[in-house]
Amino acid sequence: MKRSELVDYLNDYLGIGKIKDYGPQGLQIEGRDDVQRIVGTVDAQLPCVEAAIDRSADMLLVHHGIFWGPPKRIAGSYGRLVRAYLESGVNLYAAHLALDAHPAVGNNAELARRLGLEITDWWAEVNGVKLGVLAEASGGVKLDYLVDHFEQAVGPIRTVQAHGPRIVHKVGIISGFGADHIEQAAALGCDTFITGETSHAQYYEAMNAGINVIYGGHYTTETVGVQALGRHLVDEFGLSFEFVDLPTDM
Repeated sequence: MKRSELVDYLNDYLGIGKIKDYGPQGLQIEGRDDVQRIVGTVDAQLPCVEAAIDRSADMLLVHHGIFWGPPKRIAGSYGRLVRAYLESGVNLYAAHLALDAHPAVGNNAELARRLGLEITDWWAEVNGVKLGVLAEASGGVKLDYLVDHFEQAVGPIRTVQAHGPRIVHKVGIISGFGADHIEQAAALGCDTFITGETSHAQYYEAMNAGINVIYGGHYTTETVGVQALGRHLVDEFGLSFEFVDLPTDM
């Protein structure tokens, strides 16, 4: 498949141009013209492009690209990273907020689907786009069951703050760093909140709000969107896709 056709499709499907992000999204580094084999990773750093090269990939599909904030000099460690892409001919395609917010293959929608939760609404607006999902557990489920289900369907959990009810009914989900939305989740009637990582500053917010918070890890909660998008491309175009797990323990 021609790179230009695939990029146009991804830009349209993900709504790349409609979402203001923290750096340019979509095709970040142009490589070879033809794309048949895609490798997916959460990040775009050296171990990730090396994994793509080792697997003879034509494109690396990621959630966290290489452009954030002001321009950087292509020198030092950043220069080494950029040269690895240019010398290999691997295309780099990144979808950050667009992949969090997507209703079909987004991180938050996919987390709800894997956990057997029914999405009822969207929340947690960032740059004019609602990234998080509100979901219901039909009939209620035990918190311990939800934790076990997460570890089986998604990956290892970092921390659980069990300050809410033992039976879970309404769940807010924000992948990555969403700990600053604990109070909002509680105000929306959530008894449980699932996100990636936290900091000391948010520790007591869950306790004060009387809500369960499951921290699945920033990395782990953002593996699912890239995987879902890769499966979609396989179904849509018959391309080869492999997700490479490179956990950061964060």
